[in-house]
Amino acid sequence: MANTDGNGAGHAAAQYLQEHGLVLVTAESCTAGLIASRLASAPGAGQVLESAFVVYDPKAKHRHLGVRQATLERFNLTSEPVALEMARGALSHSGANVAIANTGVADDTDAGIPAGTQCFAWAFRDGSRTQSFTETKRFQGDRNTIREAAADYALERIAHYHRRFKA
Repeated sequence: MANTDGNGAGHAAAQYLQEHGLVLVTAESCTAGLIASRLASAPGAGQVLESAFVVYDPKAKHRHLGVRQATLERFNLTSEPVALEMARGALSHSGANVAIANTGVADDTDAGIPAGTQCFAWAFRDGSRTQSFTETKRFQGDRNTIREAAADYALERIAHYHRRFKA
């Protein structure tokens, strides 16, 4: 979904969440709160956004979300397994029924990972049933363009994965 003001993805996600009785928690590293901010730009966001964890540092990922040191060491900070543990941790530390997690690199700070690589996880809960989905995508542009694209993408994929969860 293309938008020029940074609000299109947030508004569409807020509407979808409202229509389906979903409440979101985010666990953000590279996007540093942009996912929650995009959603908060929509009217009625207070009904669909519970909380947001911004966990840039690996120690914060462990302390606040339970990301295991072994996972960080085995897979790297920019990995689907880390995003998955972040999403599951956010869901377990909240009353939300959907979590989005993001971790990645927006520039060339890691020689082993191309700039723009973003790892995502979406976790859904319905009673005692939970299901998670992960994805890695690479975005082009400068640092903030990549972060903004990643935040929008995370929100845009809620409906896709929610439909798979309900199937």
